[in-house]
Amino acid sequence: QVQLVESGGGLVQAGGSLRLSCAASRRAFNTYTMGWFRQAPGKERDFVAAITWSGGTTWYADSAKGRFTISRDNAKSTVYLQMNSLKPEDTAVYYCAAARGGYGFLPGVPTLYDYWGQGTQVTVSS
Repeated sequence: QVQLVESGGGLVQAGGSLRLSCAASRRAFNTYTMGWFRQAPGKERDFVAAITWSGGTTWYADSAKGRFTISRDNAKSTVYLQMNSLKPEDTAVYYCAAARGGYGFLPGVPTLYDYWGQGTQVTVSS
């Protein structure tokens, strides 16, 4: 079992920045692919970014490319999402998730993730 706790959300003006953190409870954190998803009211949960266990490969949704950066610190069992140039349409609850991954893993598919955090609210005002 892996427990994930997100932090770092809040209210920010358009053009501002936030850094989300997701702390994992388990030492085996460094074997999991980690992802960030977001869900706005009345919408489906959308993929934002993901990173392999080593940090050697990252994936981003088109909406996040060039503005968001995912990273991880395995020594701290923490994954980060640096969000710059925020827009009102980035407003959502952001979730981190952990996946065992493996051959054929599709980072953008929420159902392939094994563990989820409770989410942290990000609100971007115009």
